[in-house]
Amino acid sequence: MKDTEEIIKELVKFRNERDWEQFHNPKDLALAINIEAGELLELFLWKKAEEANKEKIKEELADIFSFAFLLADKYGFDVKEIVLEKIKLNGEKYPVEKAKGTAKKYNEL
Repeated sequence: MKDTEEIIKELVKFRNERDWEQFHNPKDLALAINIEAGELLELFLWKKAEEANKEKIKEELADIFSFAFLLADKYGFDVKEIVLEKIKLNGEKYPVEKAKGTAKKYNEL
């Protein structure tokens, strides 16, 4: 079993044991991702990056990934496939010879 499939299987099992699927519609999962991302940002507020609590960063990342995996599952997306597709698309938008070493957006290259 692929790692992502195992993660999603465990997340779905955890969710279903608690009868939480009723709350996990695509809109609310997307909102949860955003809220958890805000909690991740808060860990860095008014600090240098190296001062942020790594354990809390790990927890917030896990929350973000968990909701993202559940959202992907709702739509039947293969996480590995969609990430690899996006990397390919970004490679086309940001060719190395134009994008290397710059933070410019693709339409400014």
